[in-house]
Amino acid sequence: MTPGQAHDRAAALRGLLARYDHAYHVLDNPTVPDAEYDRLFLELRQIETDFPEVRTADSPTQRVGGAPRSELRAVRHDVPMLSIYTETDKSEQGARAFDARVRKALGLSSEDAPVEYAVELKFDGLAIGLRYENGVLVRAATRGDGETGEDVTHNVRTIRQIPLRLSGAAPALIEVRGEIYMRRDDFEKLNQAQREAGAKSFVNPRNTAAGAVRQLDPAIAARRPLSFFAYGLGARAGWSVPTSHSTMLDAFAAFGFPVCAHRRVVNGPDGLIAFHAEIEAMRNSLPYDIDGVVYKVNSLALQEQLGFVSREPRWAVAHKYPAQEEITRLTGIEVQVGRTGAITPVARLEPVFVGGVTVTNATLHNQGEIDRKDVRIGDWVIVRRAGDVIPEVVGPVLERRSEELARFDLLASFPTCPVCGSHVVRVEGEAVARCTGGLFCPAQRKQALIHFASRKAMDIEGLGDKLIEQLVDNAIVKTPVDLYRLGVLGLAGLERMAEKSAGNVVAAIAKSRATSLQRFIYALGIRNVGESTARDLARHFGSLDALMAADAETLLAVTDVGPVVAKCIVDFFAEGHNREVIEQLRAAGVDWPEHAPAQHLEGPLSGKTLVITGTLPGLSRDEARAMIEAAGGKVSGSVSKKTDFVVAGEAAGSKLDKAQQLGVSILDEAALRAMLEPNAQNSLF
Repeated sequence: MTPGQAHDRAAALRGLLARYDHAYHVLDNPTVPDAEYDRLFLELRQIETDFPEVRTADSPTQRVGGAPRSELRAVRHDVPMLSIYTETDKSEQGARAFDARVRKALGLSSEDAPVEYAVELKFDGLAIGLRYENGVLVRAATRGDGETGEDVTHNVRTIRQIPLRLSGAAPALIEVRGEIYMRRDDFEKLNQAQREAGAKSFVNPRNTAAGAVRQLDPAIAARRPLSFFAYGLGARAGWSVPTSHSTMLDAFAAFGFPVCAHRRVVNGPDGLIAFHAEIEAMRNSLPYDIDGVVYKVNSLALQEQLGFVSREPRWAVAHKYPAQEEITRLTGIEVQVGRTGAITPVARLEPVFVGGVTVTNATLHNQGEIDRKDVRIGDWVIVRRAGDVIPEVVGPVLERRSEELARFDLLASFPTCPVCGSHVVRVEGEAVARCTGGLFCPAQRKQALIHFASRKAMDIEGLGDKLIEQLVDNAIVKTPVDLYRLGVLGLAGLERMAEKSAGNVVAAIAKSRATSLQRFIYALGIRNVGESTARDLARHFGSLDALMAADAETLLAVTDVGPVVAKCIVDFFAEGHNREVIEQLRAAGVDWPEHAPAQHLEGPLSGKTLVITGTLPGLSRDEARAMIEAAGGKVSGSVSKKTDFVVAGEAAGSKLDKAQQLGVSILDEAALRAMLEPNAQNSLF
């Protein structure tokens, strides 16, 4: 690079970094990941090192952060809040290089003892300085540009982890520095509340915490679940400062500050390397975000001896992990079909190295998330990958969108399932679009068969999850119809399947041909149609043909069937693939007795709702349910004002208590049996 090229490139980098600084520190709306900013910052610093004449006073390398907001009062730090050097080598050599620099600066030889270091986490939050006078919190200030920050005392006072008065004997003046952050679980709860309120979701915990601290209205900050860790010291007077960084943190804890438990004192580079590896292994299980670890010479006397260089301490370094966010281009959107038929949009990306691996695909979750984030094909996007978590698209880099790009519509782009060709639908009120070919779709094959064979469906004893997986993986079974074509020899050839066991399974499959309408409806696996709804549908329509012919309006006449369930049923039977499998099952001999629709049936419990609770002496819960339904009654799972009777056995619990509170009639097993006797209706109603 020539001096002229260096001048031009440095000027371009300064302008770019200045815009990113303003978006990040002033607007609380970062437009690029930290890794992208760090890369450009390091490039500029290298150019200025190689060509000192191009360095200017307004270069980002000459200051720590951004300017304070004009709406908040400026605060000049008595002791500058400077940042620490970031080691660019993320391998163990980064730790060895830091130790070598420290030993050289201290004049230590290879024969001298290892240097003692305090090691801790590098939190991803907002740096803050807390000033206490005679033990009382008088001011909280952000880092700002390192020399001047912003007074945010009114917001920091709302953070319950930060003491308003110090415990024990307090010095005349002490400024404790640390990090305000937001836990991941608190962040998820906050976003869930935002979604339920129809409000905009927040992007990540760091920016949400920073935005809350810099609000003008403390009531807003009070509603944000903020946390704090103490880790450093600023101005002080009237305090006998401990001799080491680690004992200083112990003193902070005694004052009442939260101090992260993931810290220790180690010796030499091997201790640094071991801590870096240990924290990396547990990084994704931590309840908060970090982007690295920090090494500090433990002795405060040695820290003072080492001093500073280029506004950074020689005695500390940040050793980062591979970036978890990067920028790349979104080249297309495809979909994956899940085992329950969920259609998940997947971003196709230009390859990018993030989180330690090369990523080419990332989840977009659903249409609602695509709309909320305003992600479009052709965008430059931020991609995040944390450990083993599936990579996701965080959002677009809007300032790089140079032209108007079309919005993505999943149903318009994928009206049919890419796996089986069945129709794709999205039920109102649900975020996920789904394939309607439940009985036919290969992507749903295992789940559909497991459900079909389950105890409350076709009740095929011996046909468990593992066996079904073998049958599907070996291409022996593709749809439920294929189960009824299985023979003993075919099954006996499978792993861990003896001939006797195979015979038992084949016999159980044959036995399942004789079933009931409600079991068969439930076995179909129609979305939102559970055991109870299947029972109501069977009783209401009396035959499968009548159910298959029903439109949404007709279905709404069924007890407890609302618009969402009605649409799921209509969509399922509208799919030709499903109807074909049903007809093949009938042809294979699957059958059930049909009966008159429920409106023509009468019984002693007709029109009555009962709840069963506790253990009955002579009846299982399923037997009691069957007896009640045969008598025209309905069994509900919860007690309400609409409940007519509660059938209570031993250890009845809260349902019995609620029935007594509501004045609902209580029956024991004997009373229930009496009600079901002939002529009981006239005597008991």
